[in-house]
Amino acid sequence: MPARRRTEPAAGRLALAAWRDDPTDRRAVTTAVRFTLEELADVAPGHTVEVRVPPAGAVQAVEGPRHTRGTPPNVVETDPQTWLGLVTGALAWADAVADGRVRASGERSDISWLLPLQAARPR
Repeated sequence: MPARRRTEPAAGRLALAAWRDDPTDRRAVTTAVRFTLEELADVAPGHTVEVRVPPAGAVQAVEGPRHTRGTPPNVVETDPQTWLGLVTGALAWADAVADGRVRASGERSDISWLLPLQAARPR
């Protein structure tokens, strides 16, 4: 079952464009992050990896064993600017992990195969 959408795709794409124009626009950043997290959940539905981008949002994605209690075994956490760089292709996963901008724990936490997200690329 796909994740429930809270961000209209058109509004999400507009927020991504606004972020590209002004990365300091907090409203655009928050909307763009939420939109792209929802896109990730649509592209890779599941509950195996929790992707956290505080304070904007978090989502569970990737098919596999379902996590039900406590801290998930597979977690990806990063800040909003890094996340948006990853999903748009402006930043490589390996670089972000190597320099500590992405914290990925658990044997299934490498989500590089999902990035960049097609919906986040400029048109």
